[in-house]
Amino acid sequence: MEIITIENTLIKLGVKDLNNGTSTGSNFFGNGDILESYSPVNGNLIGKVTTTSKEDFDKVIETAQSAFKTWRLKPAPQRGEIVRQFGEKLRELKQPLGELVSYEMGKSLQEGLGEVQEMIDICDFAVGLSRQLQGSTLHSERPGHRMYDQYHPLGIVGIISAFNFPVAVWAWNTALAWIAGDVCIWKASEKAPLCSIACQNIIAEVLKENNLPEGISCIVNGDYKVGEYMTTSKFIPLISATGSIRMGKIVAKTVAERLGRSLLELGGNNAIIVTPDADLKMTIIGAAFGAVGTAGQRCTSTRRLIIHESMYDKVKDSLVAAYKQLRIGNPLDENNHVGPLIDTDAVKMYENALQKVVEEGGNLIVEGGVLTGEGFESGCYVKPAIAEAKNHFSIVQNETFAPILYLLKYSGDVNNAIEIQNGVVQGLSSAIMTNNLREAEQFLSQAGSDCGIANVNIGTSGAEIGGAFGGEKETGGGRESGSDAWKVYMRRQTNTINYTTELPLAQGIKFDL
Repeated sequence: MEIITIENTLIKLGVKDLNNGTSTGSNFFGNGDILESYSPVNGNLIGKVTTTSKEDFDKVIETAQSAFKTWRLKPAPQRGEIVRQFGEKLRELKQPLGELVSYEMGKSLQEGLGEVQEMIDICDFAVGLSRQLQGSTLHSERPGHRMYDQYHPLGIVGIISAFNFPVAVWAWNTALAWIAGDVCIWKASEKAPLCSIACQNIIAEVLKENNLPEGISCIVNGDYKVGEYMTTSKFIPLISATGSIRMGKIVAKTVAERLGRSLLELGGNNAIIVTPDADLKMTIIGAAFGAVGTAGQRCTSTRRLIIHESMYDKVKDSLVAAYKQLRIGNPLDENNHVGPLIDTDAVKMYENALQKVVEEGGNLIVEGGVLTGEGFESGCYVKPAIAEAKNHFSIVQNETFAPILYLLKYSGDVNNAIEIQNGVVQGLSSAIMTNNLREAEQFLSQAGSDCGIANVNIGTSGAEIGGAFGGEKETGGGRESGSDAWKVYMRRQTNTINYTTELPLAQGIKFDL
């Protein structure tokens, strides 16, 4: 195996020991405190970032406002060409950027590279979309009139991303926002700030090569206070925020108070239903990857496995056997399945969840625990765990960002399983494993899954960029990425054109002078 040296990776991406964490493009600055980024892989300091002060933020806003006036006037296909060039740069730097994602966040190198591939894919999608931002032509009730609706650039889009997908979620938003004619301000997670520096370096080069102004792509860094600068700013009409339900409620309230728009991607408590007609091998692979991929830190990670009583013991035994084969360790080693949690605070939440499920009456059939010794010096490596539980347990009702899978048993027909699945406040991703057409269609029907994502014979994680991504209930209701998610980044306008010499009013109203 080729040995990856993170020093070379950082050099390729232009990431230094100390980086200015505020940028309007090629211009980097920062007058706030120093933010240090430590790798969960080994506990080592990767680099430092200066955070964004209020004065820095005001400068970013002013620059972005100015850039928007220029950027919105470029034809959408020309904006798409910039996104295409950005995608090409990502292809060139896929390996080092994937390595940084893996090293700073802790996900496996395969997943880190996959995340960069998502960025490339959404750029490709956005390029085509730049020629398809279509409205509708409508029939007027008045003779000699034509009606249509169209979409215009919205303005500044504020993007607040989470640590678990430190680059892809930004790309989902910014690629669509750019072709829509918007400019973007991105606040990366304070747990993965160096990824934002690397991404900004990449897009800054593209913008400079095309003689475009500062302010089209901006980054800010820091804690929740910097997020508050964004959510309270009347100059940012749309805030797209990814994170916990608690955070999302704060963002939604703050943005709503100024009547702004919010696009929320919040927690998931995702379940796979396993019916008597399920393919066992597919079920085990889907459930295991869904539960332990990214060490259970995906918003689409599988938290609950709802198994028919006739299949329960068979599925349980197969899962226990599969978990014995899991290799935990350095995520940059492609032989390992599971990397570390993001930090020791996440480890504490993991330990508390294991304790809580036992206190509530659950049974651990695959014991968890924190790994120590050589290779685990960061204190962030944990064992994936499986617990038999009940859906009403408070710990099952609340998402824990860790590799803990709860086994739940159901009896009767598939409607009973669907009721269990829907019996949580979150509504992001869901799946059913079955070869029974009626069960599959019932699961996808209006009386089926209440989630934004509902899959058949695949797991809950690993969504493609072509579909709209998001969920219902306390997941927030936002939609990003594919389908018609682009519309949220634009303002809609209805137009009526009178090409006669008369002025008839709607609804037959007479107004003669």
